[in-house]
Amino acid sequence: MVSIIKTLTTAALAGGICASAAQAGGTVEVLHWWTSGGEAKAVGELKKAFESLNGTWIDSPIAGGGGDAAMTALRARVVAGNPPTAVQLKGPGIQEWALEGALNDVDGVATAENWDSVLPPALASIMKFEGKYVAAPVNIHRVDWIWANPDALKKAGVEAMPTTWAEFNAAAEKLRAAGIIPLAHGGQPWQDATLFEDVVLGVGGADFYRKALVELDQAALTSDTMVAAFDQLRMLRGFVDPNFSGRDWNLATAMVSRGEAGFQIMGDWAKGEFLAAGLVPGVDILCAPTPGGGFVLNSDSFTFFKVSGADNLAGQQTLASLIMSPDFQSVFNLAKGSIPARTDVSLDAFDACAKLSHDDLVAAIANNALVPSMAHEMAVPRSVRGEIMDLVTAFFNSGMSSQDAAKQLAAAVARAQ
Repeated sequence: MVSIIKTLTTAALAGGICASAAQAGGTVEVLHWWTSGGEAKAVGELKKAFESLNGTWIDSPIAGGGGDAAMTALRARVVAGNPPTAVQLKGPGIQEWALEGALNDVDGVATAENWDSVLPPALASIMKFEGKYVAAPVNIHRVDWIWANPDALKKAGVEAMPTTWAEFNAAAEKLRAAGIIPLAHGGQPWQDATLFEDVVLGVGGADFYRKALVELDQAALTSDTMVAAFDQLRMLRGFVDPNFSGRDWNLATAMVSRGEAGFQIMGDWAKGEFLAAGLVPGVDILCAPTPGGGFVLNSDSFTFFKVSGADNLAGQQTLASLIMSPDFQSVFNLAKGSIPARTDVSLDAFDACAKLSHDDLVAAIANNALVPSMAHEMAVPRSVRGEIMDLVTAFFNSGMSSQDAAKQLAAAVARAQ
C-alpha cells in the first residue's frame, strides 16, 4: 500500500487554506468537548483559521473528556429545534443522526476538493451517508498507547518500555516498590473502557477484538480469552492509586508529566497535554503501543446539522473546506497530538511518536489489524457502548470475578441490541 502520508510540496502547503476554502465567510456555532489544555489549543487553531476567512465563530464547549455530556446537550438542542451549526461527532453516531434526517451534506465541497482521493477509504466511508459526505474528519487518533515518564522508569530500574502485558505488570511492580504510582488513571467509565479495549486487543489480537467489540459475537464475549482480558484488567486496577475516582484524564496525564506516576494508558490526545507542558515526545515522555500488534482507531470529525439562514449554510461550507485543507490538518494535529486524516500531508514537522503511529497504521492496514475503538464511538451504537462501559466500570470498582464479568458483559450486549 502507498504510504498513508505522502510528501507535500512547500508550494501546495503554502496554498492550503486559501486554495481549499472556496466559500469563505459565514457563521458557525460549534459544539465540542475539547476543553483541556492541548485540546483547547487545537480547537483554538480551528477557530483562528475560520475567523481568518471572515467567518464568525460561536464556541460551545461542553466539558467531559468522553463527549457524553456533549451528546446529552446536543440531543436537548435538537429536540428543542435549535441545533448547533457544527458538532464534534464520529463513528456510528454520524449515521444515527443522518438516519434521523438531522444532517446537511457537504458533498459539493467534498466533490470539488476530491476528498475521496485523500482520505483512507475506511475513514471516508464513516464520513458518508448514502454516498454523500455529512462529516469532515480532522485527524486520526491512536487509542492503544502507553505513555511513560523516563525518569520514573529509571528510578524504578525499568530499562525498556513493555512489549507484553507480563512485562507491563513486572514494570508496574518495580514502580510501586520504588514509591511511584505505577498507572495514572481517572475513574470515569470512558477511561475504564479505554483500558478494557486495549487489553482485549492485547490479550486476544485483532480478530478476537473485532469478534467481541465490533461484531458483538456472544461466543467471543463469554470465551476464555475474554476472561483472560478481565484478569489483566484486574491487574491494572491494582496499579492505580486510591484517589483515581472521578479524575479527569488530563489530570492523570499531568501525573506522568510530573513523575508522580510511571505509566498512563491513553490515546494520543495525551500527547497534546505533554506538548502543552513543554515536553518532547520520545525524549521527555516515552511512548509505545500497548501489547497486541494492532492499532485501535479513533477519529474526530465535525458534522453539519440542518440549520436555516444563508449565513449559517455558508459557514458550514467554509468550515468543511477549512477542516480538510492540508495546512490546517498539519497545524491542528501538531497541537492535538494526532496525525492528519488526509493522506497527503507531510509528517516532517511531527514528533517521533506521531511517526511511529503512522508506521504502525500502515502495518496494521497491511496485516488487517486496524480496529475501530469501541470506547470512543467508532465501533458500536451508543446504546451498546453504554452497556459495555457500565459493566466494565462495575467490574473495575468491585470484586466481581472475571468469569462473572464475561457472562454479564454478554448479557448486557444482548440487552442493548
